[in-house]
Amino acid sequence: MTGPAPIAVVGPTGTGKSELSLDLAQRLGGEVVNCDAMQQYRGMDIGTAKLPPSQRRGVPHHRLDVLDVSETASVADFRREAEREIAGIRGRGNVPILCGGSMMYIQALVDGWSIPDTDPGVRARYERRLEEIGVRALHAELARVDPEAAGAILPTDPRRTVRALEVVELTGRPFSASRPTIGEPRWGTRLLGLRCALPELDARLGVRTERMFTDGLVAEVRGLVASGLLEGVTARRAIGYAQVLEEMDDDLGIDDEAVARALERTVIGTRRYVRRQRSWFGRDHRIRWIDTDVHTSAGDRVAGGRTPLETALDLLGEAGR
Repeated sequence: MTGPAPIAVVGPTGTGKSELSLDLAQRLGGEVVNCDAMQQYRGMDIGTAKLPPSQRRGVPHHRLDVLDVSETASVADFRREAEREIAGIRGRGNVPILCGGSMMYIQALVDGWSIPDTDPGVRARYERRLEEIGVRALHAELARVDPEAAGAILPTDPRRTVRALEVVELTGRPFSASRPTIGEPRWGTRLLGLRCALPELDARLGVRTERMFTDGLVAEVRGLVASGLLEGVTARRAIGYAQVLEEMDDDLGIDDEAVARALERTVIGTRRYVRRQRSWFGRDHRIRWIDTDVHTSAGDRVAGGRTPLETALDLLGEAGR
């Protein structure tokens, strides 16, 4: 595969990855490859902070709106399809801009992480087990067969717990054994990370979550139920969507107090996820970090008088020398 080296824009939720990716794409002649698992789902727009087409500045985007909410997202499927998109972008002489915070999706591309594809029968069995005993008990079962994986997965994370058990059964090896070695990035990919001090980022996430609910997240969830959200495995567990679903009654009704609870729990869930992202990406020594504190969007100037784009271009120039 030949062509321009990709640029990966990674980091926690709410740090401005989408805006910087657009800036880089416009400046360097790029196309964006979405690396956010939940933005792959059609109709999951408000709760995933997906940029609407009108805000994409004419930049081509790939791997957005490619799944129905009833379908299961998998790292293996994503890697296969994203590799095809990257080859096409490079073949056109453009720069692939890999944008997203889904940790395994990024690493699957940059490090060629080969994760076994899902087995519907095995997955369904662990899903049933989850319903029977709950996530904490299932997590305890994971701890007995793969302590290292259990230590890296929150005991409140049903999706990753089920997936780890599935991989253990399919491969006969610990889930942790499938982790890639961090080495030379594929295709010469340059990795840029956006970060923000936690107090400011927490405040941003609170404001952003309130805006999602104001903009109609509850109505979006209700509409997606009609499209098969409850029949799916992955989409219904997305942060925000899961919290709204848990507060809805059997007729999909939800009162103001329940909405307030869903909002608060969404904020808490998002903040927990951000801490996992910080820990995961923080272990990757290849990432060049850009601080986005004390500003409201990726295009604003930070305290030092420089925008994230200006800093990114400097870092990319250093990498090329």
